Amino acid sequence: MNLSLADMAWHRAIGQLIEELDCPGFWRSLVRVLGDYVPVDSWVAVMFSDGRPYSFAESPYEGESPDPLFHDYIQGLYLLDPFYIANREKPVSGLFRLAEVAPERFTQTEYYRLYFNQNVKEDEVHYNVPIDETRTLCLSLGSLSRFTPEHLALLELARPWVAGLMRQRLFFEAAVSEAPTRQPQRWQGDLEQAMERLGTPLTARELDVIRLILSGCSNKEVANKLDISAETVKVHRRHIYAKLNIKSQPELFALFLKAQAKA
Repeated sequence: MNLSLADMAWHRAIGQLIEELDCPGFWRSLVRVLGDYVPVDSWVAVMFSDGRPYSFAESPYEGESPDPLFHDYIQGLYLLDPFYIANREKPVSGLFRLAEVAPERFTQTEYYRLYFNQNVKEDEVHYNVPIDETRTLCLSLGSLSRFTPEHLALLELARPWVAGLMRQRLFFEAAVSEAPTRQPQRWQGDLEQAMERLGTPLTARELDVIRLILSGCSNKEVANKLDISAETVKVHRRHIYAKLNIKSQPELFALFLKAQAKA
């Protein structure tokens, strides 16, 4: 057997991670190992479920203090996260890149401008590990530059190791066993509850349209997801704007934030 120094370094690092599975700094150590091979500027280990995501660990922010932008994400912005939406629509195991899950107009959204572009910057990939029918363990890796095909190939090559370690780590995360279980397909209700706080009656279909619009879907994408025509989407949009007395998507996003703040 011929092993290179790089091979030996990788296997040594994996061995050390196995030793650290029950240690508080496990997630940081895992990201540090991956960071030796690809550029990682921000990261978070999070559990997606039918309700609010639960964060196990995240990249440090200004001397170990909590990241205020990520706090906003957990409080409600996650409802507009392409990775969260894609995972709730179809939870699957694998490595996923932002370009694979983001809607056509994602970079034109207020979510992108005020959160993603401030917190993640340029590119993001997710390791997804489904745990059961409602929960998926995710490791998000953000970068200030685009991940190259070589970077993605290395991350995919490491996926079996990373996924196995992530799954084993759950045995040492007390919050997993303490978290209440919820019924499938209720995650969209979080948006309904938030918008109800504004005191303006909106139909279930209008709420679906709002979520998709704010996440960056074009009228065509909204129509495809809801199995309606693009013209019907435009009618819904006009009705929504009229009910909320607004004229633009930024105003709609501001109302969304206001609704979350009242939670």
